[in-house]
Amino acid sequence: MPQNKIILGSEEWCSFPELGIPAIKARVDSGAKTSALHAINIAPFLKDSENWVKFDINPIQNNLKTVIHCEAKLVDKRIVKSSSGFREQRYVIKTNLCIGTDTWEIEMTLTNRDSMGFRMLLGREAMSGRILVDPEQKYLLGQTSTESLKDLYQNSITVKSGLRIGVLASNPELYSNKRIMEAGEMRGHEMHFLNIKECYMKLDADKPEIHYRGGKILDNFDAIIPRIRPSITFYGCALTRQFEAMKVFCLNSAAAITQSRDKLFSLQLLLHHGVDIPTTGFANSPLDTDDLIKMVGGSPLIVKLLEGTQGKGVVLAETKKAAESVINAFKSLNANILVQEFIKEANGKDLRLFVVDGKVVAAIQREAAAGEFRANIHMGGTASVIKPTPDEKKIAIKAAKAMDLKVAGVDIIRSSKGPLLLEVNSSPGLEGIEGATNKDIAGEMIKAIEKNFKSKADFRTQTT
Repeated sequence: MPQNKIILGSEEWCSFPELGIPAIKARVDSGAKTSALHAINIAPFLKDSENWVKFDINPIQNNLKTVIHCEAKLVDKRIVKSSSGFREQRYVIKTNLCIGTDTWEIEMTLTNRDSMGFRMLLGREAMSGRILVDPEQKYLLGQTSTESLKDLYQNSITVKSGLRIGVLASNPELYSNKRIMEAGEMRGHEMHFLNIKECYMKLDADKPEIHYRGGKILDNFDAIIPRIRPSITFYGCALTRQFEAMKVFCLNSAAAITQSRDKLFSLQLLLHHGVDIPTTGFANSPLDTDDLIKMVGGSPLIVKLLEGTQGKGVVLAETKKAAESVINAFKSLNANILVQEFIKEANGKDLRLFVVDGKVVAAIQREAAAGEFRANIHMGGTASVIKPTPDEKKIAIKAAKAMDLKVAGVDIIRSSKGPLLLEVNSSPGLEGIEGATNKDIAGEMIKAIEKNFKSKADFRTQTT
C-alpha cells in the first residue's frame, strides 16, 4: 500500500477556506465521479469581466439558521444525471479542499442536496492519486463536536423575527414539504408543520377555531401554505376555508384548490378563459362509447380517470377495440372518465411550468421512460431544463390566473397545432423541478407570501 496516500473512512470532516466554510461533513464515495456541494440560491454574475457564481449553503446538517454566503469563479456548466435519475444542469467551480493537514484544489458541482443526507459528496476525481478509502471506517482524521461547530460558525448564526407560517400537509418527510419549511426558516420566518389529520374545527360565526393535537388552538398564524394530497382534498380544503374564515392568508385558496381538483370543471374553466387543450370528451353512459371515440378523432386516444393523479388512472388505447374495452371497464365501476386525443408528435414528452404569483419561475421538460407514454417523474420519467417559448409562458400564466392559483404546476404538451394545456396542479411537487433547474422554488413561494404584507404588524392590522 502506498504510504503517501491519505486513508479516509466513508464519512469525514473537511473544510473549504476560500469559501469561508471551516467545517463540513462529507460523504466519501469512490462510486461517484464528480464531487458535489450542497448549494441554494445559485446565481451567476460578472466580476472583473469574468463569470462567477454566488450561492448560499447550510453547512451543518439539520441546521437551517446557519447560512454561509459564498462566491467562486465559474469553471463550467454541465448536464449531470443524479443518483435519483434526474438530469440537471449544474454550475462547476474549483476551490481548495482541506482534509486533515493536506490541501489541494478540487472541482465541484453545485446542487441542492437536501434529499441526499450529506451537504458534501467527495467523488473519485478529487481523490485520485491522493486517497484510499476504508468503507468500514468513519472519521479517521477526527470528529468535529457540536460545541466546536458552534464556535466555528458563531458569526454565521442569525435569528430573524418574521411571520408565523404553517404548512398544511400530510407528510413532514416529503421533499417538497421539507424544502418549504427550510426556505421559510432561511428567510427568518417561524415555520410549523400542521398535519391535516391532526387538525379539527370549531364552527362558530363569531369565533371560528382550528384545534390541533389535544386541544391546542391554532389562532396566531399569519399565513398557511396548503399542500393537500388528492385523497384528502375534501377535508384539507375544509381546513383551508376555516383558516380563511379566521382571516389567515392562504397561499392557495380552498376554492381554487377545489376547482383545480375537478378535472372536468377545470378544463371547462380554462376553455372559457381562452386556453387551448387537446380535444376532450366526457360521457356518462357506455352506450355513447362509439361516438365518444369519434368525437376526439378516433384511436389512439387517452382515457383518464377524473380522480387520477401523478399519471395514475391514465391509459393509452391504441385501437378502437382497446378504447371501447377500457371505457366500458371504467364505466362498469361507475368511474367518471375523460377521453382525450392522443398527441403523437409529442413523442412521450411534456412540459411542467411552475407558476408562482403570476410568474413562471422554472420550467422542465419531462420525458417518458422507454415503453411508457406518461412523462410523470413518479412513473419513471426523466427531467431536463428547457426554455419555454413566450406562448408557453403565456398559457401557463393564463391558466394559473383562470384557476385563481398563486402556486401552480402547469403541464403543457407541444403539438402540431401549437402548445396545448394538459392539466393544472395546485400542489405541484418540488423535487424534480428544483433538482433539474437548481432554482429555489420553495423560496419563491415564501416570497409570494411576503409580498402580501410589508411587515407582520401591517398584516395583523389588515386582517383584524
